[in-house]
Amino acid sequence: MSDLFSFAGTAQAGYAQPAPLLLEDEARACIPDSMRRSAAPRWPRASEPELVRHYTWLSTRNFGIDTGFYPLGSCTMKHNPRINERIVQLPGMNDVHPLAPESHLQGLMAIFYEMQEMLEHCSGMDQVTLQPVAGAQGEFTAIRCFQEFHRSNGEESRDKVIVPDSAHGTNPASAAMCGYQIIEIPSADDGRLDLDALRAVVGPDTAAMMITNPSTLGLFEPEIVEATEIVHAAGGQMYYDGANFNAILGKTSPGLMGFDAVHYNLHKTFSQPHGGGGPGSGPIGVKSHLAQYLPKPIVVRSPDPDGLEGWWYSWEDPEQSIGKVQQWHGNAAAVVRAWAFYRRYGRDLEKMSEHAVLNANYLRHRIMNPSPEQAEKITAMPIDGAPAEVVKHEFTLSLSPVKEATGVSGKDVAKRLLDYGYMAPTLYFPQIVPECLMFEPTETESKEVLDKFADDFLAILAEPPELVTSAPHTTLVSRVDEVWAARNLVLRHPLE
Repeated sequence: MSDLFSFAGTAQAGYAQPAPLLLEDEARACIPDSMRRSAAPRWPRASEPELVRHYTWLSTRNFGIDTGFYPLGSCTMKHNPRINERIVQLPGMNDVHPLAPESHLQGLMAIFYEMQEMLEHCSGMDQVTLQPVAGAQGEFTAIRCFQEFHRSNGEESRDKVIVPDSAHGTNPASAAMCGYQIIEIPSADDGRLDLDALRAVVGPDTAAMMITNPSTLGLFEPEIVEATEIVHAAGGQMYYDGANFNAILGKTSPGLMGFDAVHYNLHKTFSQPHGGGGPGSGPIGVKSHLAQYLPKPIVVRSPDPDGLEGWWYSWEDPEQSIGKVQQWHGNAAAVVRAWAFYRRYGRDLEKMSEHAVLNANYLRHRIMNPSPEQAEKITAMPIDGAPAEVVKHEFTLSLSPVKEATGVSGKDVAKRLLDYGYMAPTLYFPQIVPECLMFEPTETESKEVLDKFADDFLAILAEPPELVTSAPHTTLVSRVDEVWAARNLVLRHPLE
């Protein structure tokens, strides 16, 4: 265990310190009185090896895709190839300044342009901006483009955005940030989009509809084209949440479904690491009628102005741009990693989607069909979150029968999975499935990993309820009181 923050240490110990550029009195004279500390900060005094030990110890407390299976539904926690890291660390990538002149950024801008083109191609969109740095920020950006589009047409009265009850929570939140009223429609009995419910709410006040396909239940919407036609007939725009793009890449596209805008999660589909909640990247693509509203700038190319072979890349501001949604040009490193992933696999990304769907269906089958020996030990089994023969890249299970029979909830099973060395699946989402667990094995996991996970999951269902309800038992942090923690946030370290 690390004792760094209680370790007094000795100032300037461990190795020889370089001589300061300024003497102490000279340094103090450069700092205004109002900005000077009244007392020396209580920072840990540690040598380099002591600091290395501390951070190495911290790393052992973290769980990530590199340490175990991470079936987090709707988040696509897949392997991130190390070659992507090698590429992003090349000198021309990681040591450039965002305000450097275009002549110094031609290589990076070429990557930006190619990434824009590739994302346009795979989604059926006409123009892409790489500026947003998260999926939710991409949602906000697209809705702002819709908003300006309607204003340009003199239709400011369109103030409602429609979302299904299975939508990601960021969808209504992003629309609400733009000032829209949210209209939620219920799903049909099979968990899919209810067209009658949609028809009942569309009208002259409809600004847009936001939906992901496949849905958060892992179900493809077979009537998605009809849905887009209904919204378009009312004068609204269609937004595609790209969180589940991993399931359809190379098979179909939001453009073919009739969508006007889409966001991509580079940290999901295109293997940019999540990085502990960031940094991410959430570019958006739009159809041509929305391109003039995109954030500025985007990368364009033209023949070399000096007549040299090749292209010249430059920044261009769309005519009626909504402005910037992120400083500089977005998360450049994330874009480079995703570009490397896309260029490496190319058309084979279609196989990625095939394997993601195959893995999800295999794991679902393994869990829901225990062997006779396993079934004999299990008091109650979960049920499918939605009736479907085939799911896409993810699936949901309801632990309601288990809870009714044994008192073991979905949260209890999720906590117990931590003891087995897994990250828990997404818990209690979507909310339309009671006691919901959402699984996404991704395309990068082997059959052997899925088999072991299924066996361990079934083993948990056979364990004494009191063992499961008190889990986790082996983790560094035991079960937390989530309500107390949420109401008593610790946002500062006591050291000042």
